[in-house]
Amino acid sequence: MPLGQITLLVTFGTPVNYHTKFIKFEVADFESSYHAILGRPALAKFMAIPHYPNLLLKMLGPNGVLSLRGDLKRAFDCDVQAIQIAAKAQAASGREEIVTIAVEINLEELETSAKRPSILAPPKEADAKQIDLGTDDPSKTSNISAHLSAK
Repeated sequence: MPLGQITLLVTFGTPVNYHTKFIKFEVADFESSYHAILGRPALAKFMAIPHYPNLLLKMLGPNGVLSLRGDLKRAFDCDVQAIQIAAKAQAASGREEIVTIAVEINLEELETSAKRPSILAPPKEADAKQIDLGTDDPSKTSNISAHLSAK
């Protein structure tokens, strides 16, 4: 759940060629490798065109097109950090989930599941055939069962 919202004045460009808009941000209390994320509403407000593979953002300024380039090395480092944060958070929540499930399972359910017959086990009354594997060695045979016909 977000803690709240804040509206900030965001400016891209240089004093000669810039674009400024008020952007509303959701404030969240979680660990992240990013300080702020511009979503689709912000990009639409700036009428910006992102090109994610090249880490490029283009938008119109008063004196021509603004081209904002990202740093590939820094973006990679942020992704690595985000993966580490997510893995740490997932490991913690995974442990909590396992403990919760273990507490909810009672002994009666465990006993019931142990008494159920296995789906993979053949029935006791199944017909069985012993097949020679074609090696002329009587010790190398295979048993096949599952209600086979006498043929």
